[in-house]
Amino acid sequence: MLVSTRQLLLDAQKGKYAVPAFNVHNMETIQTVVEAAVELRSPIIVAATPGTMKYAGPEFFIKLVEICANKYDIPIAMHLDHHESYDEIVNAIQLGTKSAMIDASHFDFEENIRRVKEVVDYAHRFDVTVEGELGVLGGQEDDLVRDDKDSKYTNPVQAKEYVERTGIDSLAVAIGTAHGVYKEEPKLDFERLAEIRAVVDVPLVLHGASGVPADQVKKAIELGITKVNIATELKMPFAEKLREVLVNKPNESDPRKYFGPAKEVMKKVAMEKILMCGSNGKA
Repeated sequence: MLVSTRQLLLDAQKGKYAVPAFNVHNMETIQTVVEAAVELRSPIIVAATPGTMKYAGPEFFIKLVEICANKYDIPIAMHLDHHESYDEIVNAIQLGTKSAMIDASHFDFEENIRRVKEVVDYAHRFDVTVEGELGVLGGQEDDLVRDDKDSKYTNPVQAKEYVERTGIDSLAVAIGTAHGVYKEEPKLDFERLAEIRAVVDVPLVLHGASGVPADQVKKAIELGITKVNIATELKMPFAEKLREVLVNKPNESDPRKYFGPAKEVMKKVAMEKILMCGSNGKA
């Protein structure tokens, strides 16, 4: 059965590794990341943005992940990523989701707390874990675009108050990452991360990890990151291979023939990210 992220992340925090959260969109990509995790014996978080849930349909998407959780003997969590609608989160929880992120980071501090606490108060009644975000990442997530100059790093002092007042189970921090494709190599603020870790007890989450050099991600994990979100680095090779197959074989009409190679290259990337997180063998 599907699990919440609570024990997954607490175990990672204790073991000083991170659990990968892979943003996927359909049956093929769900199967791919789960099969990679099964092969490497890693716990896994299958994540879906609001756009993905609308595209696939929440009932279909959640059920597909649930089927994987029932089929394989590794911990699999279904996570709502960057959701902003209270009603959509409630609906997904009623359908079986055990983990949700309520993203109110673009509101002021007090409104962020109010919106997040509202979700926490509901979710905890059903043993559903909630992730909040303090600070704003640049780049693009779904249809939401934020200019890099508007990015705001997480304030360690505010982070402590934020966690205490909202009751969240994990905190997404802004320390120099961004969503989408980086214009230049990111430089993470490790000093800030260490300061946050010193005053916040709950597991910490790194968003926008696609494109961040592996050595920087590993250092962030050493300093307390326990969940690493990967999206763009999965989509790009999948799309490139799919495009290559269809261009080279324009008459190919069998989805198994063109999705198969795309799944293979995505699986390779997923396995690399699992190894980077150090979650292999932890299932």
